[in-house]
Amino acid sequence: MKKGLFEWLVAIVIGVVISLVITQFVASVYKVSGLSMYPTFNDQDRVIVSKISNQLNQIDHGDVIVFHKDANTNYIKRVIGKPGDHIVYKHDQLYVNGKRIEEPYLEENKSHKVGKTLTENFSTRSLVGSNGQDNIPKDKYLVLGDNRQNSIDSRSTELGLISKQQVVGKVIIRFWPFNQFTTNFNT
Repeated sequence: MKKGLFEWLVAIVIGVVISLVITQFVASVYKVSGLSMYPTFNDQDRVIVSKISNQLNQIDHGDVIVFHKDANTNYIKRVIGKPGDHIVYKHDQLYVNGKRIEEPYLEENKSHKVGKTLTENFSTRSLVGSNGQDNIPKDKYLVLGDNRQNSIDSRSTELGLISKQQVVGKVIIRFWPFNQFTTNFNT
């Protein structure tokens, strides 16, 4: 009887340790709060974030990431610019290093925008954290919400460019609600 109880206790302890290692270093669950990424994500959606993607420098243009604004606040946004990129938004069109980039995830919001443009004109040098440079500094990212008219993101003086150290990781799965299970967030 004692041997069976001990084996169960060991199995539970091992399970807890493995779970802690996974959530600390590999992946974590986050709850979306707000509508800044609508329609890609809704308020209260649950996502799994790959922490290892940041550690392996696998954050790329168009990826959706979770990052820490401060010790108590996490944001979910889309990566628009990476270190070294020159970003220009002009007439509601994104240009990365002079190349026009399509943003299919904005179509619904563009059709319901208030005013002439969904995303106002700006360039890298106008953003907080760019140090007035044309290119995004080393270890910085430009992030925007898909719901551009309702998003605190790199365009705001409150946030500006975010540092690599703030990034938790890349969103790889939306698992809640179950009927909206998704793994591709670029369309």
